[in-house]
Amino acid sequence: MTPSPTDPPGHEAQPGPDGRAGIDTALVRRLVADEFPQWAGLPVRPVAVDGWDNRTYRLGDDLSVRLPTHDRYVAAVEKEARWLPVLAPYLPVPVPEVVASGKPGEGYPHPWSVRRWVGGATVSAATVGDDEAQQLALDLADFLGALRAAPANGGPVAGEHCFHRGGDLGVYGEEAREAFGSLEPDLGAGALDVFETALTSQWGGEPVWFHGDVATGNLLVRDGRLAAVIDFGTCGIGDPACDLVFAWTFLEGAAREVFRSAVGLDVDTWARARGWAVWKSAVDLEGREVTNLRILRDVVAEHRVLTRTGR
Repeated sequence: MTPSPTDPPGHEAQPGPDGRAGIDTALVRRLVADEFPQWAGLPVRPVAVDGWDNRTYRLGDDLSVRLPTHDRYVAAVEKEARWLPVLAPYLPVPVPEVVASGKPGEGYPHPWSVRRWVGGATVSAATVGDDEAQQLALDLADFLGALRAAPANGGPVAGEHCFHRGGDLGVYGEEAREAFGSLEPDLGAGALDVFETALTSQWGGEPVWFHGDVATGNLLVRDGRLAAVIDFGTCGIGDPACDLVFAWTFLEGAAREVFRSAVGLDVDTWARARGWAVWKSAVDLEGREVTNLRILRDVVAEHRVLTRTGR
């Protein structure tokens, strides 16, 4: 759980592990003290639920520090600082607010940022029960609709900065086909068919905003309702199909159908979403076999049903 700043003493989740990617509490303290002495006395601790592209540390009760773990994630620092203030007024739930941008220093080679702390629990089976999943599906569909409707003029066009999310899935064709070839034959053939079908259509409208990483760790909830969306590092403008993968990574049954209906996008966009889902699940099996194989089977089964019915 990512603790809220209003959690009473003794009820916060334990801090997560320290030191990954050469970033630890001591480094963060030095960076903050050197560049933002007004915050030098605030306690620093790693958050309980941390991402991979960046390390996040709690800074006092009201702030957090976000630091890229590799140079390939650096583009997101300036992008989020530039565009989150533009998007925030159009969105129905809070998103991160960058309050300061830090420079490389103290042996750390990348730019970094200080943000307002966003409270809430990350989405999981423990925080969103079966009875709440349909409401979460509606809330998320509402958020994505508002994001797509936000003015896109001058926005960052999908490309390397967002790892081609919102762009051409075919960029990952060789990688995807190799991964499908390592699966059990029937599943691999099915995943390949899903992927090839996804490549037969493109987004036909004007480029729209997409988040790029609609995952459980980036959705915060309170009482089963969507409370905030974080980590816009892979956002951009282009094809919103990549934002629909949550339909299979977390939602099931009636909640999945509620999400599909509420999102309001066409069948070709959903076909491309299935392509993104099988690519990511197949290339990221290590350590996630049970979950990702379940996703692959669900997506392939759905594709086969829709193919038989001509939908």
